[in-house]
Amino acid sequence: MDGSTSLDEYIRRVVDGDLNAFAEIVRVYQRPVRAWIVSRCPPGSDADDVAQKTFVVAFHRIQEFEVGTDFRAWLFTIARFQLMAECTRLKRLADYHSRYVPHALSQELDRRAAEAAEEPSRLTHLRECLKQIEDNAREVLDWRYTSELPLAEIAQRTNRSVGAIMKHLYVLRQKLHECIEQKLAEEAG
Repeated sequence: MDGSTSLDEYIRRVVDGDLNAFAEIVRVYQRPVRAWIVSRCPPGSDADDVAQKTFVVAFHRIQEFEVGTDFRAWLFTIARFQLMAECTRLKRLADYHSRYVPHALSQELDRRAAEAAEEPSRLTHLRECLKQIEDNAREVLDWRYTSELPLAEIAQRTNRSVGAIMKHLYVLRQKLHECIEQKLAEEAG
């Protein structure tokens, strides 16, 4: 604030609708309010958001401020209430998550249990489908998925490029997938 205009004058101008006067008040008090909020903010809260809400509330309630009293105390009281509201919001959110997560986990476990009931027939069909694959192709699958060999080593063992091995594995996976799906359809039909 410039030396010729007092805080009380800026407040009167804000009450009369001068937004630039409020911008000047924010400029002067923004750092101390934010610093106060940051020093008291719990983890997970947004101090800048609380500070912004503080100034929004102060703007909307500025006509309630008694000119000549301690504006800083009034503003920091608003900041305290905004911080308390943020803490309440975070507690509600934590409470919600503490109740929701076990429910979601239970649903996911139920879903996986239902999938697992289908797995024995899928595994049986996979074994049958693997028997239909040529020996050298089954050997490549075994190297990759049982022995977990890198593609480069498989390529070296087969005298092929890594790209060719990637394509070959893709084609083999597609064939196995189609074979399993066909057997499941026959089983269901």
